[in-house]
Amino acid sequence: MKLKQVLATVGISALTTLSVVWGYVHFTKNNFSYGGQVQGALPSNYKLTGLNEGGVPAGSMDFTQPSLAAIPAVVHIKTKTKAKQVTNNLPRMHQNPFSDFFDDEMFNQFFNGQRMNIIPEQKASGSGVIISDDGFIVTNNHVIENADEITVTLNNKKTYTAKVIGADPSYDLAVIKIDAAALPYLVYGNSDEVKIGQWVLAIGYPLNLETTVTAGIVSAKARSLGLNKDKSGNAGNAVESFIQTDAAVNMGNSGGALINTDGRLIGINSAIASPTGYYSGYSYAIPVNIAKKVIDDIIKFGTVQRGYLGIQYSVVTDMNEEQKKKAGIPEDVYEGIFTTEVPTDGGAYSAGIRKGDKIQKINGVEIISGGELQEQVSRYKPGDKVTVQVMRDKKQLVYTVTLRNKSGNFDIVKNDSNMELLGADFANLEPKKAKEYGIPGGVIVKKINNGALNDQTRMKDGFIILKVNNKVVKSMDEMRKAIGTEKTFTISGYYPGYDGLYEYPITLDQE
Repeated sequence: MKLKQVLATVGISALTTLSVVWGYVHFTKNNFSYGGQVQGALPSNYKLTGLNEGGVPAGSMDFTQPSLAAIPAVVHIKTKTKAKQVTNNLPRMHQNPFSDFFDDEMFNQFFNGQRMNIIPEQKASGSGVIISDDGFIVTNNHVIENADEITVTLNNKKTYTAKVIGADPSYDLAVIKIDAAALPYLVYGNSDEVKIGQWVLAIGYPLNLETTVTAGIVSAKARSLGLNKDKSGNAGNAVESFIQTDAAVNMGNSGGALINTDGRLIGINSAIASPTGYYSGYSYAIPVNIAKKVIDDIIKFGTVQRGYLGIQYSVVTDMNEEQKKKAGIPEDVYEGIFTTEVPTDGGAYSAGIRKGDKIQKINGVEIISGGELQEQVSRYKPGDKVTVQVMRDKKQLVYTVTLRNKSGNFDIVKNDSNMELLGADFANLEPKKAKEYGIPGGVIVKKINNGALNDQTRMKDGFIILKVNNKVVKSMDEMRKAIGTEKTFTISGYYPGYDGLYEYPITLDQE
């Protein structure tokens, strides 16, 4: 009888152990989060401080524990940009008085005064936050943009060479990686729970100093400053919804951590408001709930999968009375967001949203500013559904919008790094136009921005690309494949209304 009891006890114990192991594996696998973080798991830099036991007591003014937890996970980033030769791109002379003797290209070469300028080697520094034990680091795009060399120094003085995993200037965020293991890292907090007036700490490497911790309070949320720009230099597609604090932040703090008193990461320090370039009252951080979506996309896809609602809007507080009247906004309305355009090929129009609707909520979250709208939508990717509550004719209506990508479909956006380096807005040539021009297809250069086409060629807007390295391309997909990872190639095409084929050699890795 005793033997049966012993065997039964052993059996129950074994079954319980197996259940616990299965549950642990099952739930940790399903709770895997952004950047290699596992929900509920804490790295050693937290365990040593006791923060895993509930954090700093409410009302406490001692920030020792959160500082000790965060300092090992904030790094010093140094960048070097090599000296480069660039053309001065002086304005072209429009008429060739010697056309009988020189063709236009030869005339331009001799008389346009185009010279090569030398941009000297540049060095800069900033901060970064380790977000996984295997070396993924988040920082600002402007910290590592155009850098040829990136070095990362940990708090323990170990130095590594980093590589860029991906970046997006629209959010001013970038992910870099070092080859290391068992690193301390910061655990994500929840920026939605941040309250105005709560204590926060900013950690980084300002003014090339060693690790520096400053304290302040959250003084505002969802601030939009107009600092960010997309890859084409357009501020209209940028995402800004800053946490504003009065924690002292200076040059070099960019990319560093904003943490709460539990030592959790709630923001990435990005900007200061100052006429001198040095701290004079306020600093701004990207909310972590925006950052972790961007980080996850960059690690998984190499680029951000951004969903678009499909509207143009105006914020009432930014409008004068005449603008309000033109937009059909009642005089007694002093805040809120109204749709000014709802393109018929966008998700909002398909769902039922129309011009003049007042956006009230997205997924139940109240929206009264452009920053709040951007923050909510930026958390989702193409194909995701969001509920949008609007006010129309004094009636509240709720629509479910399926977000689309910038091209108006639901496809995963590929990392077209070489296409982006060209610096232009491209589009597939319409079949009707292709037939009119007598060609099978092509890619039209709608607008040349900052990039290789502007720096290295005299290509004009409206140019139609027909070949890459003498390979026929009839669409952007074919152009993308033809360029691939090549750093040197030749683009061929023509200008409608002009005879002859124009060729433009491109070198993307020129020094």
